[in-house]
Amino acid sequence: MRPLTIAILAGEPSGDNLGAPLIRAIKAKHPDARFVGIGGAAMIREGLESWVDMERLSVNGFVDPIKRLPELYRILMTTRDRVVAEAPDCFVGVDFNFFNLLLERMLRNRGVKTVHYVSPTVWAWRKWRIRSIAKSVDLMLALYPFETGVYEENGIDVAFVGHPKADEIDPSPVDKRLPREQLGLPADAPVVAVLPGSRGSEVAYTGPDFLNAAVLIAEAMPDARFVIPSANEKRKAQLEEMVARLESNISVAILDGDAMRAMQAADVVLVNSGTATLEAMLLKKPMVMSYRLGAMTYAIVSRLVTTPYFALPNILARRALVPELIQDRATPEALSAAVLDLLRQDGHDALFAEFDRIHTSLRRDAAASAAEAILSRFAPETHGAAD
Repeated sequence: MRPLTIAILAGEPSGDNLGAPLIRAIKAKHPDARFVGIGGAAMIREGLESWVDMERLSVNGFVDPIKRLPELYRILMTTRDRVVAEAPDCFVGVDFNFFNLLLERMLRNRGVKTVHYVSPTVWAWRKWRIRSIAKSVDLMLALYPFETGVYEENGIDVAFVGHPKADEIDPSPVDKRLPREQLGLPADAPVVAVLPGSRGSEVAYTGPDFLNAAVLIAEAMPDARFVIPSANEKRKAQLEEMVARLESNISVAILDGDAMRAMQAADVVLVNSGTATLEAMLLKKPMVMSYRLGAMTYAIVSRLVTTPYFALPNILARRALVPELIQDRATPEALSAAVLDLLRQDGHDALFAEFDRIHTSLRRDAAASAAEAILSRFAPETHGAAD
């Protein structure tokens, strides 16, 4: 009997980290299943036969994709042909939206059932993309409950599987003592984790405002400490240069990565828009969310965005749980005032209760839920499943 065969493609480390638990969860039900396609070290360890080094799909910025277009096109075409030749039970594209959705459309046109794992943000902006997605996927796996509606409205099969981060992070409030000890921070000082973003452009736009806000916070609370996790060596150098230009000697520690530990140690998180707002919420941390773009980019994006909120806790709650200071409102004065307000509050019980409710709603064993959604639709009954 031919084993269950699944083609799967992840094009970046975040996708590799999603794909590996999915492979493991499917193998728990189908130990003899075959996995072919493209992935990184984590997926390969779980048994993926990777046809191409995942690093060859990595592109950065605007110029790099143009320069690499011929190679990426060759990989796209070769992968399409190999998947069709394998005749898998389904193809799973893990995030990596532009490449995977294009490949999924090609495969679907050739009779291959397609799954896309991690919904593009059609619920937030460029909603017209749903028409293209409808031509590409047989099943969309969504990480957030609010994502399903737009697919159901357009006749696309969708399953809410929960968020892996909600599975990884314990719902209980974090004890700050150990992470503070590990980072060399005083046990009783006010600590603010400052997360200006992982991309150079994000740090360039938000970093100065965040750091100048830190100066104002330190003026109001001289014993305050600040920890800034850096995404990589380039971001660390960029942040160190910004700190050196400050006209104040505030206590700032720039970390090599360690964003989770920085947030665990903090009383309040000052954070750029993005997944870090979700992580801060899951860690039960009060936060101030901010975002700044170039003026022209913001003028365009603000007309395309369809959600009233930017911070994921607010989007998930459908109301303003955490302060959002966007674009011209993101001044050092406004940011520092919002952070100081949170630092001075006696407790955050109501906020934490709402964070906990959302955490519970997202904690669904995402890998197992995704595996079940795939197997229930695309695993032929002739394949024997483990008891």
